[in-house]
Amino acid sequence: MTYGNGELLHEDRHFYDHVEYQVPVQVYCQGIHRDIGYVEYYSEFFIKVNNTYYNRKMFTFVSRPGY
Repeated sequence: MTYGNGELLHEDRHFYDHVEYQVPVQVYCQGIHRDIGYVEYYSEFFIKVNNTYYNRKMFTFVSRPGY
């Protein structure tokens, strides 16, 4: 698994990798930073970060290795 800083995440395997290897993700809504942390759970519809569920259609998720 190799993800660059700032790489967009959208496939289930991306989120699986981030859970498995404990790589932080940053959450954006319309280009505005909303959260940063580790993926706790993911499904077809939601990504859970910091005990908050983010709708995959409404938010953008970015890889932040080394954060």
